[in-house]
Amino acid sequence: MTTVKISPKYQVVIPKEIRNKLKLRPGQRLQILEFGDRIEFLILKNIKEARGYLKGMDTNFEREEDRL
Repeated sequence: MTTVKISPKYQVVIPKEIRNKLKLRPGQRLQILEFGDRIEFLILKNIKEARGYLKGMDTNFEREEDRL
């Protein structure tokens, strides 16, 4: 497990291993969520990057009556 330290300006550095694995770049936006005593970062992606994301998804499933 990797740990980070909060700077006097309340900044943290994302370790290089994680930046490389997630392909994070300077200026990229992250959304921060707080759950009790836990913090999570979500990568915000450009909508153009989502093109084709659901390609090949199986749409053959039973729908609820009010969704037909």
